[in-house]
Parts: sequence; structure tokens; C-alpha cells
Amino acid sequence: MTRPDTPDADRRDHPFALVTETGNTATLSAVTRAAEVAGVFAGMPLADARAVCPALVTRPADPDADLAALGALADRATRYTPWTAIEPPGPGGEGGLWLDITGCAHLFGGEAALARDLRERMRAAGFSTVRVGLADTRGAAWAAARFLAGAGGETPGLALLPDGAQRQLLANLPVEALRLPPDTVDTLHRLGLRRIADLLALPRAPLAARLGPVVARRLDQALGREPEPFTPRAPAVPWRKTITFPEPIGRTEDVERAIETLCRALRPRLEQADRGARRLLLEMARVDGSILRRVVGTSRPTRDPEALARLFQETLDGLDVGFGIESMALTLTVVEPLGAEQHGFVRGPGQTADATVLLFDRLRARLGPGRVIRPAPRQSHVPEAAVTTADRAPAAADTWPATAPRPSRLLAPEPVEVLGGNLPPVRFRWRRRVWTVVRAEGPERIAPEWWHGAEAPAPNRARDYWRVEDAAGHRLWLAREAGAGWTVRGVFA
Repeated sequence: MTRPDTPDADRRDHPFALVTETGNTATLSAVTRAAEVAGVFAGMPLADARAVCPALVTRPADPDADLAALGALADRATRYTPWTAIEPPGPGGEGGLWLDITGCAHLFGGEAALARDLRERMRAAGFSTVRVGLADTRGAAWAAARFLAGAGGETPGLALLPDGAQRQLLANLPVEALRLPPDTVDTLHRLGLRRIADLLALPRAPLAARLGPVVARRLDQALGREPEPFTPRAPAVPWRKTITFPEPIGRTEDVERAIETLCRALRPRLEQADRGARRLLLEMARVDGSILRRVVGTSRPTRDPEALARLFQETLDGLDVGFGIESMALTLTVVEPLGAEQHGFVRGPGQTADATVLLFDRLRARLGPGRVIRPAPRQSHVPEAAVTTADRAPAAADTWPATAPRPSRLLAPEPVEVLGGNLPPVRFRWRRRVWTVVRAEGPERIAPEWWHGAEAPAPNRARDYWRVEDAAGHRLWLAREAGAGWTVRGVFA
């Protein structure tokens, strides 16, 4: 698989490789197809690869990130089967997933339909090259995925071996398809044994005496003569709590109290994992069998049960409980890292860190997403482009850049009539009033943001700004663009 998070993963036509350093030696641990076409291969020293392909782009390999990515994929693959496992990347950089779909394929329309759905979902996740092998045994599936699931054929990227067809279909594959150690493969090549069919024709005793038991064991595992079980990953424990009532409840006060109980029940686990909730799903089962659902979100991760319960309170207006609610379940669908919170001394246990955030979340829960917006900073030194709108509460990273003083109110350019002076004008007419400047600061030159290309915000040319003040203390922001006259751009408080 091609890692979707590499900076050059979307440049399919450019040679790219991941590099692993061992001591003073740097070798390629994984390469793209374009790099292979250029003569570069996994395991090649970086110096030799540079000589063969000077245009090769490299990045340091990150085995921990690879394992984390495989773990995330294994969790997503549980939609097909609860039995999933990870195959860690080897020296060639190729890792993979094991899925035991016994008894699960009919839920997706058959084995072929399941494999196609898996392939398409992997591609949609950003993996450009996905190879799926399906067979009766682990060894045959591994070989099919790496040596039979090519890009051609009616089902590119898929290799589905019929029941009992391992021997016929694997016979013409190279001995590397048996997952043998590299030194064993080299020995087999020196002996002239390059295909699995060559091994099938040999007696077992001399083969084991010369190469040890690994070749015979891998061969028997691929053909189904020797079992090869795997230990599946432990299923992820959902962030979910449920409560069942002895008698159905219907009063709003009882529903609110139950919601707060569920929020409090999840807090210890959130604290232990240093996590906070960002999105929550509440399911209320009515006596008639129907389910009432409410979804709320937070601008920042939080585990304050009172704050989370108040968000749900905003969604309970008009709640139709029918003949009563017999059970409730609260699921945290999105959790994010959250550091320790300080209570006491400055804030009491029942106080939140930022009342603005809580107010913003409550308004959004009541009015709906996208209906509550606020000004937010944008990375631009052009005044009219340095602000945008956001549908979330302020975050720690939302800091306005340190610039020269800016007016409290920006105006669309309003031309002025210069009556005297030059830089800046001493007297000018604006909004049918004559202004006399007694103090002035400037100029501050703001140039175009050329690095944005055609999408760069105004100005299209350099513009000089002045802060001017009259005798009454009124302060204006004057600007003059090259080749144009003077305009008022803002008013200071």
C-alpha cells in the first residue's frame, strides 16, 4: 500500500522512497511504482539509488506511524469481520491485514462482493495501490494478494482463489510467495529452484535436511495441510454507557437527570485516557420500540459532565416520549486528547475553563450547526482579508497576528477630496465635512500577497496607510494606492 500521508503520495509519476538508517548506512525501505520503473527498489542503498535516479524524492521511514496506520485500518475492517490482525511491515516495507471472513461473506453479497467493497473503501481512504487476496489458507491468500492481484484483468487488485485450487494456482508462482526468509530464497535460487512447482516435485526429507523445516512448513500451510491460525486484535471498547430504568420515565427532569448520570459514568475513563468528548450521540429507547436520537458537539474536547448534559438539555424541547423511555445509551463518537484540568484555587470544581465556549456550544445545540458564527483570524497581512467567520468557539490557536494598530471598524474605500498638504493631506473633505489633521503616523506599506497567485486578495498594488487625528481626537485610517487618490479605510475607536 502507498501511505496516503506522505507529502508526495499524490504525485503518482514522481519517484518516491522511504529511507531507513541503520548505523551509518541508509537504505530504501519502500518505493513507489514510479521509482521501480526508474530502476530503484526496496533494500537498495540510498547512495546507489541517487546515482540511478537523481530525481528521487525521499522521506525518513516511520515504522511507528506505519503500525498506527495499519491498526486504524484493522479497526475499520471490523465492519467485515471481528477477526482482524496486523502483519507488520517487513524489510521490503510491505505490511498488510489479515481478515478471517468465515461466515461473514453472505452479509455483503458473497466473497467477491466483499472483496470489491474492501478494495474500494481502501482506495477512498487514500491508498492508491490496494491488493486483496482471498483463499482457503493464510499462505495462499498472502501469495495471491502479492503475486496474483495485479492491475490488469476484469477485477484489478483482486485475486480470488476458488476452493481447493491452491496447488494449481500457486505452482507457477516464485518461491518468494511462500513467505520464506531472504537467505532461504537465495539458497533456493542457487539450487535452481525458482518456482513453487519445483518444490512440489521434490521429496520432503532431502529438502528439510538441506534447508531446515521452514520450507516444508510454509508449503504445507499454503496448501492447507498444516493449520496456521492467527490471534485477532482485541476489539476496540466503544465509548458507550447505557442505563435501563425499572419503570419507564417520561418527565423532562428525569430525562435530564439520566443524561447527567451517563455523562458522569464516562468521565473516569476519559480522565484515565487523557481524552475529551467532541461529539456525542444519545439514544433513548421508547416503550413502543422506537429510538429517539440526539446528537451534540463541542468546540473543544471536554469531559465536564455538567457542561455535556447542558448541551443535551437544549435539544429536549418538544421531546415526544410516548408511553415512556425504558432505556438510554450515550456514545462518544469522537474523542480527542485533553490534558489535565485544574480545579480549586482559581476555579471551583463546578466551573468550566471558558464560559464563552460553553455558551457557543449551547447556542449551536439549540439553533443547529452552521447557524452560530463568529469572527476568526486568517493568516493574512491584508486588513480586509485577515478575518473570516467560523462556526466553532475560539480555540487556543485562534490568535490574531501581531501587526500595527488596526481600526476598530473597517470601511469600504471612501474617496476624500484633498484640500491641502501632501503626505498625508493636512486638510481634506470626507462625508461633507472638512477635516484638519493635527497628528499623523505612517506610512505603513502593505504589498500584494503574490504567493497566492491569481487568488491573492487585494491590494493588487502596494498601498500606503496613515493614522491621522483631528483636534477633537477623531482618528481615521487613510490610504493611498500607487496611481490612485486618497481614501478612508477605517475609523479608530
